[in-house]
Amino acid sequence: MTVHATAVALDGRAVLLLGPSGAGKSDLALRLIDRGWRLIADDRVVLVRHGDALWGSAPAPIAGLIEVRDVGIVAEAALTGATVALAIDLAARPARLPEPSVWTFDDVAVPLIALSAHEESAPLKVERALQAHGAAVKAVVPAHPASPAPPILIVSGMSGAGKSSTLKALEDMDYEAVDNLPLGLVDALFNSAQGGDGPPRPLAFGIDARTRSFDAEALVARLRSLRAEGVDIRLLYLDCSHEELTRRFSETRRRHPLALDRPAADGIDLERSLTAPLRRWADMVIDTTGLSVADLRRRIAERLGHSTEGSLTVTIESFGFAGGLPRDADLVFDMRFLANPHWDVALRPLTGEDPAVAAYVAADPAFAPAVDRIADLLLTLLPGYGREGKAYLTIAVGCTGGRHRSVAVARELHTRLLAAGHAPLLVHRDLASTGNDAAILTAAPVSEQGKAT
Repeated sequence: MTVHATAVALDGRAVLLLGPSGAGKSDLALRLIDRGWRLIADDRVVLVRHGDALWGSAPAPIAGLIEVRDVGIVAEAALTGATVALAIDLAARPARLPEPSVWTFDDVAVPLIALSAHEESAPLKVERALQAHGAAVKAVVPAHPASPAPPILIVSGMSGAGKSSTLKALEDMDYEAVDNLPLGLVDALFNSAQGGDGPPRPLAFGIDARTRSFDAEALVARLRSLRAEGVDIRLLYLDCSHEELTRRFSETRRRHPLALDRPAADGIDLERSLTAPLRRWADMVIDTTGLSVADLRRRIAERLGHSTEGSLTVTIESFGFAGGLPRDADLVFDMRFLANPHWDVALRPLTGEDPAVAAYVAADPAFAPAVDRIADLLLTLLPGYGREGKAYLTIAVGCTGGRHRSVAVARELHTRLLAAGHAPLLVHRDLASTGNDAAILTAAPVSEQGKAT
């Protein structure tokens, strides 16, 4: 059964934070997480009895997510479940010296106390209460913890906004993905997945205005009825700006499916109107304007709570400032203080992947101390990011055009992190571009040493 509560855990034992909306459940959970606790579920908790203990976990739609007031729904590294050792009522009036009390669920009694969530000392009181009242509850892991039915995820939205890329990303997350599935086959597909020999897989299917007999209002009504029947079903809507969609259809020379004999702009306007009910009803909306496929995959993983501790994916990306900062950059290092190989006529056609260019950049007296300090900083930061449950870290290394200095430095940092036991990805965003190195100093003369004067 699902109860209205938030659950956080410490050392394998969970505390249920009970109370109505506005009682401070999520706020207190955030402060506990900041002290080293782990999120289990925010706002709703699935409770299952195992012997004399209760096992708490998150409903699939909100796993790995927490509501931060004034910020929004954000991803948070979470445990899959824990034994409930204590319940805290945030709505009741706290007593200075309370009598022992219990909260009962499915004939299992859990120690209960009342606290005020908004007191500055509330996190400390929760920890003391767990020690005093929940110590007798043994933290155990059920041999067969109850697994809810896998979720169904509907992927819809604007044509050209990335539905195919999203479905491919979901396949990599072990979803069974089907594109353009007629609505009438949803039940059959769901039932067949439940009846397989192995564990059931989560389902994802794409549906948009191209689908036969598409009716957004009817689709919303059907989804609501399935949810009322207990089916875990969510809708992901992919949006994109009108200008970006027009550009994508123009560059790929694809015709918009709703404007085969008219300008793509007409089809975009029509589709936005047809799918408006889906966007209003959607559980998640991702605007893909300006997102690369890699950005989109990361965004989906974050929204679905697939960020887990110990799975930090590090990307070292070289880029040119002339093309703008990478949108997903977490750390940015500017290499424009180093000697620029662009001004050496023999090196200009080459890139930082070529030994001659790498040697030229490394010969700058500032290169070695700078790279040493950056590498030391990264080796200090990476373990901390991993402990905090960050899933992806992009280290952006930039120069003017993104072909010489940034590429050579990114390659050197990649080598050093590999030697230290990490497995970073190496990406060169602007390696194939030309002309950007001279974006600022196009007419500058070239000295005998090959540097701009």
